[in-house]
Amino acid sequence: MNSIVTFPNRIPAAEFEERRFTVYTDRQFDKIDVIQQLPAETLFEMKVVASVLPFRVNEYVINELINWDRVPNDPIYQLVFPQKGMLKDEHFDRMAALHREGADRKAIQALAKDIRDELNPHPAGQMDMNMPTLGGEVLDGIQHKYRETVLFFPAQGQTCHSYCTFCFRWAQFVGDKDLKMSSTEADKLHGYLQEHKEVTDLLVTGGDPMVMKTRSLAQYLEPLLAPEFDHIQTIRIGTKALTFWPYRFVTDKDADELIELFARLVDAGKHLAIMAHYNHWQEISTDIAEEAIRRIRATGAEIRAQGPLIKHVNDNADDWAKLWNKEVQLGIIPYYMFVERDTGAKAYFEVPLAQAFHIYREAMKKVSGLARTARGPSMSAGPGKVEIQGITEIHGEKVFVLRFLQGRNPDWVQRPFFAKYSETATWLPDLKPAFGEEKFFFEDEYDAMRKGNG
Repeated sequence: MNSIVTFPNRIPAAEFEERRFTVYTDRQFDKIDVIQQLPAETLFEMKVVASVLPFRVNEYVINELINWDRVPNDPIYQLVFPQKGMLKDEHFDRMAALHREGADRKAIQALAKDIRDELNPHPAGQMDMNMPTLGGEVLDGIQHKYRETVLFFPAQGQTCHSYCTFCFRWAQFVGDKDLKMSSTEADKLHGYLQEHKEVTDLLVTGGDPMVMKTRSLAQYLEPLLAPEFDHIQTIRIGTKALTFWPYRFVTDKDADELIELFARLVDAGKHLAIMAHYNHWQEISTDIAEEAIRRIRATGAEIRAQGPLIKHVNDNADDWAKLWNKEVQLGIIPYYMFVERDTGAKAYFEVPLAQAFHIYREAMKKVSGLARTARGPSMSAGPGKVEIQGITEIHGEKVFVLRFLQGRNPDWVQRPFFAKYSETATWLPDLKPAFGEEKFFFEDEYDAMRKGNG
């Protein structure tokens, strides 16, 4: 077991045994003992879907987060194990036929690529609108969509301890270099940040940066403590490790080094925010999950929680209210309820916007003010983050009340606008302007941006 970390005004780790990380991919379905009790057809369906969409799970998730008595309806099971409905019938049938006839791996991979190309692998302009340049060179692995915030995708963090079946970054994990965003070039990241003093926030994302060794993470973050990076006020780290492998912060061999790194960043005056991805209260139901949260907060870092509203996992108000209340109890700030993005297995997970707002509102009614910091439902669409503020009737027309929480043009932020009410719309392009307007106020400017003229 690791030695106990001690530093001024911090709390050392409680006594938890180091645990071996054991992971399974689609090539090891037969080694996951508990699923061998499932029907043979279910196992075949898993194999077919995992030929197209990435699958990865570890034994902590299998043994401690999933209630196998509730399968297939357990939310964490739905969160990590492939389901037939995640592919269109046409796609499933084509891939299933290859498996039944014993096709070779090359044929399966070729069909998988064709199917993936139809699943909008990089939504919201990720690969054509958000790519910054330095000295005339396009910077791989860096995204700059909003003025104040730069996203960085370190190559060492382009996997996760387990994969979420709904993940909008699924294309990072399928082994296609043309679909992957990543960088190993710390110098280019730091050079870009030095040139852009308007940037106040760096978001380290993935994949999951918490699969990295601490020394790798430190090479990107510690240089930001130099005076020339004083404009970088906030460092955010997006992670699902608090769900899928909380041992990363407690008993992994370099867990103490990681906690010390967090403490150094905070003590140097940086605001360190761990952007935790939570989808269901079962994810924070174990002692080790609570200990990981406690250790992070003891460094002075804050934890903010975000996640999408997804069918089969959390599409009811009670689960959201229970999650938000538990987060507040543990000192976590509820941050965002997102709408499932228009990519990958969206058709399986999507919830109509009208239903999403109803769930959000009902959940808000069940929590205190401290949990009402969660904004949403929010669509991270091409033009920006668009929040559904309400459903109302104006001059006899039922409408959605919308606003930008973030926009490609900062002048769009907080400006209300209205869309015709729809029972079936699930994403921004599904909505039509209200009151006889032909376009939303931002559309012409956004179209010019897409064409490179704005």
